[in-house]
Amino acid sequence: MKVLVMLLMSSILALTAYGQSNKKSSPKTAQKMELTKITNEKVRKAIEALQANDKKTWYSYFTNDAVFTDDGRTLSFKSFFDNAFDKKEKFLDIDKIENDGKDIYGQFQAGQWGTFRVFFKFHQNAEGKFNRLDIGQAAK
Repeated sequence: MKVLVMLLMSSILALTAYGQSNKKSSPKTAQKMELTKITNEKVRKAIEALQANDKKTWYSYFTNDAVFTDDGRTLSFKSFFDNAFDKKEKFLDIDKIENDGKDIYGQFQAGQWGTFRVFFKFHQNAEGKFNRLDIGQAAK
């Protein structure tokens, strides 16, 4: 009888271990957001750099003296985005594009501030660089 119980227990343990080791893990895969709907090529490439947490490329699309506002307050562009890149802030979804592809609206993951709907409004100079960026919380 002891042998039968031990054999049964061994079989159960073996099957349990087998089932656990063969479970298909389903890690959350980072879905690549579709950015081709952004019609302004430089805005799209800048957003791609933001999404990829590529600070150097992001800054390359802006003038050295770019004006930056957050909810209407003028702030230091470089300080703000250095912090944003440190926190890996990014768009989670883009739901509206206006102004020839220069105004982007969507859900944004903003580090310690959480996730909410924002706008990014890019202003381009004659040379094609961005000389101003206005961001803020957007109405739903």
